[in-house]
Order: sequence, then C-alpha cells, then structure tokens
Amino acid sequence: MLLYAVIIFAVAAVGGLVLASSVLRGNLASWPLSLLHAALGAAGLVILILAVMGGAGGMIPISLGLLVIAALGGFYLASRHMKSQIAPKGVVVIHALVAVVGFLILAGTVFQII
Repeated sequence: MLLYAVIIFAVAAVGGLVLASSVLRGNLASWPLSLLHAALGAAGLVILILAVMGGAGGMIPISLGLLVIAALGGFYLASRHMKSQIAPKGVVVIHALVAVVGFLILAGTVFQII
C-alpha cells in the first residue's frame, strides 16, 4: 500500500514542478493541473493515513505529518489561485520543500534506505 503512495506522490511532484515553474516565472499556474496535483496529493494522504491507522510506524507518521503541513500550504496556494492571484514565491518554495522532505522520508522508508 505504501508503494502506491510513493508512486502517487511522485506523479504529483512532477505536476508540482510544472506548477511551481509557472508561478516562479510570474505566471498564474494551470488550473486543471492544479486540480490534478491536489487530487493526487489527497489520494496519497488518504493512503498514508490508512497505513498509519493500520499500524505503520517508523518514519511513516513523520512523513505523513510533513505532507499534511505541505497540504495546508497547498490549500493556501489554491485559495490564491481561485482569486486569480499569483501565489507568493516564498510560499511556493516552502510548500515544495516540505513536500519533498516528506516524500523523501516516505520513499526512503518504503525502499528501506532510512
């Protein structure tokens, strides 16, 4: 089940790179891609929540916590997007960094690297 979360978050990350590159160039990100990015992130979070509730331990709860924090930042970014406002670059960078750390902890745990 955790491998599915890694795959889903990896695909979401690719979309996130495209979205972030758009915002960092001063453009409004693609709304359909934003929705797909959010849906994939939410699906990955549901899988992680179920895994933690099912007893997944180690670094998985830490990964979940970081990815929830990233999701909260994503909600803020989406609220700006809904108002047709370009997101603050700093928030985009922090959102991405927190998500990447959460993803690396998840992937490292799943692949027994950490």
